[in-house]
Amino acid sequence: MMLVTGKQILDKAHKEGYAVGAFNVNNMEILQAVIAAAEEEKSPVIIQTSEGAIKYAGAEYLSAMVHLAANKASVPVALHLDHGTTYETIISCIRNGWTSVMIDGSHHPLDENIAVTKEIIKIAHACGVSVEAELGRLGGVEDNISVDEKDARLTHPDEAVKFVKETGVDYLAIAIGTAHGKYKGEPKLDFERLDTIKKLVNIPIVLHGASGVPDEAIQRAVSLGVNKINIDTDVRVAFTEGVKSVIVNKPEEYDPRKICGPAKEEMKKVVKAKMRLFGCSGKA
Repeated sequence: MMLVTGKQILDKAHKEGYAVGAFNVNNMEILQAVIAAAEEEKSPVIIQTSEGAIKYAGAEYLSAMVHLAANKASVPVALHLDHGTTYETIISCIRNGWTSVMIDGSHHPLDENIAVTKEIIKIAHACGVSVEAELGRLGGVEDNISVDEKDARLTHPDEAVKFVKETGVDYLAIAIGTAHGKYKGEPKLDFERLDTIKKLVNIPIVLHGASGVPDEAIQRAVSLGVNKINIDTDVRVAFTEGVKSVIVNKPEEYDPRKICGPAKEEMKKVVKAKMRLFGCSGKA
């Protein structure tokens, strides 16, 4: 299959009441693990790249790998820019074949966030590319996104209505109590806020910072209208544990294939479990 847009994948999830996993990739092994999991689970999947991943691997390399993977895959695959913060990065991704981009103007006041989002949507939609935006601010750290706990704030339902109405955004990331990176304790999600916003805006809702959130909380969030769930940290941890197992048990090993191979299998297990939890298995 060719790459599809994020909107194609998420409109179906919104209509049918499930969520699709959006998994951050930085290299070939992570991408192969995510695609293999999607194939085995017969699940649509969103491949995400952060600005940090693009800086690390290069837009052309990432684009070429994901386009090849999508062309060989039997399930719908979208390529999404996670937390696009600069005009230059977003336009570069559009030019290099991303089918979905996120403009993160959440650090701006509401009206300015609306203005910058509308500008990106005008360009992206003209190119057939879907757009995600964020309203409210998640705490924590992820690549070049760092928000102190004191600066984090939950999404206000009335602001969400105004934002969606004035921008025409395809899907909206909201802040309901999750955070980027590893949690020190158990996150407490504001389900009432999620339910209210979903009913008011009636578009696909995105949950960032979902790694480490208890399964029961994820299931409830999906039942209340979350349709895209971002996973990064859990996959990174699986990769690291897979590599550690080889280095600890076979310290004489020097073949990268035999070191990264187990890591790829560990990541695939995590991704498959997430797909089942989100309800997107069998939805391809």
